[in-house]
Amino acid sequence: MVVQSQKDRRAMKLVSVNTGLPREVSWHGRMVTTGIFKEPVKGRVALRKLNLDGDRQADLTVHGGEYKAVYCYPLAHYDYWKKEFIAQKPRDGAEVPGRELPMGMFGENFTIDDDGKALHGGQGLVEESVHLGDRFSVGTAEVAVTQPRLPCYKLGIRFASDDMPKRFLASGRTGFYVAVVREGEVGAGDEMKLTAREANAVAVSEITHLYVVKRYGEAEIGAVRRALRVAELPESWKQYFRERLRQAGERS
Repeated sequence: MVVQSQKDRRAMKLVSVNTGLPREVSWHGRMVTTGIFKEPVKGRVALRKLNLDGDRQADLTVHGGEYKAVYCYPLAHYDYWKKEFIAQKPRDGAEVPGRELPMGMFGENFTIDDDGKALHGGQGLVEESVHLGDRFSVGTAEVAVTQPRLPCYKLGIRFASDDMPKRFLASGRTGFYVAVVREGEVGAGDEMKLTAREANAVAVSEITHLYVVKRYGEAEIGAVRRALRVAELPESWKQYFRERLRQAGERS
């Protein structure tokens, strides 16, 4: 772990803290329980090891847990999706999402803003400048980045669109999950300050690429080997990447 000097530290801002409890919704003729419906909360909220107070996940086999305690999504992506939806034409009389997307629309707990700049200088997606293992102080808590989001069909439920998960992943605008290193309280307006960087830095966007790319070349193999050395990457991801290395004829 590389500790950042005060001069090198960059920060993002916590624009909105969003929570929600599981609810039942009708989807394609059946009832589905989902916790993807999040709404902004006022004041300060206790951040604990597994989630924020007032927030729960419906299916704990694939959502929540220590490595998915909090889901972060960049505010800048909202503008991208608004433009996408405005350009989208209605089909079969279905309603297309409008210009307004409320905070928490993507099921995120933290809506974050990097002020239009990549975290470590220059322009680009936040996912390209945030790395596995990066640690951030936020409010009185501390969190560590663990993985990108791989969307499931429930994102499609939220947007009333079956193809939304596929579009979401293809956009590269996945956001990322964090684990809670130190419990505390957080609230809208807090800064997320980078406090330490993992020595084997692998960007969130690169992890997504390594997951979806069909063939591994030398660059991918090197990136996977670095990722496997990051303690914060969940074991399920490590197992997946070890299998990909095996398929590529490499040993982990």
